[in-house]
Parts: sequence; C-alpha cells; structure tokens
Amino acid sequence: MIRKVFSLKTPFHLLIVEDNSPDRTADIVKQLMTEFPEQLHILERKGKLGLGTAYIAGFKWALEHNYNFIFEMDCDFSHNPDDLLRLHEALCVDSDVAVGSRYISGINVVNWPLGRVLMSYYASKYVRIVTGMKTRDTTAGFVGYRRKVLETIDLDKIKLIGYGFQVEMKFTAWKFGFNIREVSIVFTDRQEGTSKMSGGIFNEAFWGVIKMKIRSWWRKYDREEESWQSQKYEKKRSKEQEVCNKKNL
Repeated sequence: MIRKVFSLKTPFHLLIVEDNSPDRTADIVKQLMTEFPEQLHILERKGKLGLGTAYIAGFKWALEHNYNFIFEMDCDFSHNPDDLLRLHEALCVDSDVAVGSRYISGINVVNWPLGRVLMSYYASKYVRIVTGMKTRDTTAGFVGYRRKVLETIDLDKIKLIGYGFQVEMKFTAWKFGFNIREVSIVFTDRQEGTSKMSGGIFNEAFWGVIKMKIRSWWRKYDREEESWQSQKYEKKRSKEQEVCNKKNL
C-alpha cells in the first residue's frame, strides 16, 4: 500500500497511526521510513483506543505539520489508492469535503456478503432520515478534507469513536455549511484480515446518531467561533489552491 501511494503522480505523504498492533506494523513502517524519509511518517499509540480517536490523532498531527489537504483511508486495498487523485481533484475544484462514495451511482461494492451490503446501504439511509443530510454514503471511511474544515471542527467534541465517527464528522462539516461532494468509487472487500464490525459498534452508531442529532439542537455552528485559527481562513484558501498539484498534501 505504501509503495502504491508513493507511485501516484501527485506526491502524497503518508501517516500511519499505529495502535500497538501485534503484526509488526510499526517495525515494517519504520524500515520503509529509511527509504522514504520525507514522505512516510508514523504515529504510535500504546493500545487500542478506538477507530475514531486514531483518526482524530492523525488529523491533529496533519494540522500541526501544516498540511493543506488531509485524507483518511483504509490500508487493506478496500479503498483503491488511485482514487486519491480523484478526491484530491474534487477538493481542488469546488469541495471542502470529498467523500469516496459507494452509493452515489448505484451500489458499487465487490465481494461483500449480501447481508453486509444491505446493512451498510440502509445504515446510510437511516442516517439521512435522522439528520437530513443529502450525502448518500454517510458511513464512508475514504474521505478528503480541506484544512479549514478540520480547523473549524472542534475535534475534541466528536463523541462517536467507532464507525459512527464517520457519520459525525460529515454531519458536523455539513452543519457548518461546508460543501460536501461525493466521488463515485468501487469498494472491494479486504483480501487479508477481518472486519472490526461488532454488535457494540453497530449499537453505538445506531443510537449515537440519534443522540448526535439531539445535541445539535442546542449547539451553535459558527465557523468564526469554533475555528482554531479562523483569522487565517482566507490566506489558507489561496495557499491551498497554489499547492493543489504540488507537495504538502
């Protein structure tokens, strides 16, 4: 996966968030870092702290290191690295959030059992009904953000840490008025490893969406008030356009 991403024509950088995996992930990444010292990075954590907290840790790292476009994706090839180029293009053209969508043009999922496909599809439909969002793939985990989106969202206020994290990030960005664009992708089930989906994760997402919606009734979504660095927005916007096809992604 690392070599594939670095072979793309756009010079992406990679951050691997490593939660003390027993499969020597950290050792492999550190070995490759000697080969790609400028592009490859690792953030090690002491234990399994949840999917959502791993993403948040990665987002904060990217902001601290002054990246202008930040992408999240799985590293088991269920997300095609070639589609990074299309998500990047969407952010450069007219979007604040680019979602690699399985459902914007039918159901583009390969090798999933029918039950898993139906659960995922109707979970996104359930989220749209509860929240009012138009995004068709609300649970997608292949997403690109402009820097200003992650600066505006107070990441410490994101409550859901399982798969519901993906919903809450999109919902919060939508409530702040950011432009969310779905880019059609084909999702292919992993060839190695096992899914982290469980009954507990499903229940957190199901009930968490309702609680998230209720909390939003009392929350003020003001970009200037919430932003970490709101005074820099306009400068950042022009800078982002300049680096669309350069380094520092």
